[in-house]
This record gives sequence, structure tokens and C-alpha cells, in this order.
Amino acid sequence: MADPMTQSSQISSSQGLNDGHPATSKDSKFSVHDLVHWRDPKKTGVVFGTSLLLLLSLAAFSVISVISYLLLALLCVTITFRIYKSVIQAVQKSSEGHPFKSLMEKDVSVPPETFRKHVDVCLTYINCALKQMSRLFLVEDLVDSLKLAVVMWLMTYVGAVFNGITILILVDILTFTVPPLYEKNKTQIDHYIEMARTQINATVAKLQEKLPGAAKRSKAE
Repeated sequence: MADPMTQSSQISSSQGLNDGHPATSKDSKFSVHDLVHWRDPKKTGVVFGTSLLLLLSLAAFSVISVISYLLLALLCVTITFRIYKSVIQAVQKSSEGHPFKSLMEKDVSVPPETFRKHVDVCLTYINCALKQMSRLFLVEDLVDSLKLAVVMWLMTYVGAVFNGITILILVDILTFTVPPLYEKNKTQIDHYIEMARTQINATVAKLQEKLPGAAKRSKAE
């Protein structure tokens, strides 16, 4: 018969291992939600800085120039490292081989199943978008089509002030600044959003009552 103290220690150690395993797997999966909420400031800072630098570069130079400079910089780093390791191996007379051997042996090909899965997902979104565009532009619902017309009219003013890259820069900045601010002031922001939503819904309801076909639509509902 085993010692009770030994059994309890074994159970505790096994529970510790079991508890530690999910935590490790959880830490390894760093989601986009954690990224924009600055759960890991180092990772978020790198992603935010890199994306902002890339967008600023696209704003100052052409896409071809930015891509060419990025690839050239990457080649300079890899070639320099390759020459450096070759010199070190020649001086030390070692036979370590190619410094990027482990990376070259990795399979970088996309599996057909993964490719088809992503294509199917994209196709679903495309079909949904086409259906919505057909519904809006063929005026299936007059109110929804008028909403789209107002949004497009406002976007003409936005396009006159900003270009596409500037909007992407603003979106990138807002993506990494709004979530933490919202998390800190969630109660107040939700209160004002609910007030605005109530006002908008009341205004839309009044417009729907005055538009033709509103009575038919309300009966159908």
C-alpha cells in the first residue's frame, strides 16, 4: 500500500503539469484581440511600428519602390550573414554547413486543403457582398439604399481631403489606440453609443413612416 503523503505529492505534481500545459498553449496563441489590446507591449509595439512605418513609406514612395527596398534590405541582411558565417567557419575550420540550412529544410508550400479552405471562406464573403450590392443598388429596400447613398456622398468629401494611404494610416493608428481607450472607459462610451443609437433608430423610424411602401413593409413584418 502506497504512502498517503507520496500519493498526495504525485497528485499535486500531476495537477501542476496538467494546469501548466494549457497555460503554455494559451500563451503560445497570441490572437489579434490580444494584439490590439496591448496584452504584450513588445509584440504589439513591433507590429504597430512596422505597419505604420510601411504605410508611411507607401505614402512617400511608390509601391514598387517600397517593395524593392524591403526585398533589397532583406537580401543585404541574409547575404551579409551568409558571408560572415562562411568567414567564421573558414577561420575556425568548422563544418557547420549553411547557416540557413534549418530554414531551407522547412516546408513552406501551402497544402491544397488549406488553400481550398481559405478560397471557400473568401468565396462565401464575396457572394454575400455581391448579394448585398445587388439588393442595395436595385433598391430592394428604399431606406437601406438611401443610407448607402448618404454614406457614399460623405465619402466623396472624405476622398477630397484624404487619399487611400492616409486613410489606411489613420485606420492603423485607430486600431492600436481605440481598443485600450475603450477598455478603460467602457461604461461611459457604451452610454453615449446607446444614446446615439437610440436617436438614430428614432430618426430612421420617422423616415420609414413617411416613405412610400412603409405601410406595406410594416404589415409584412
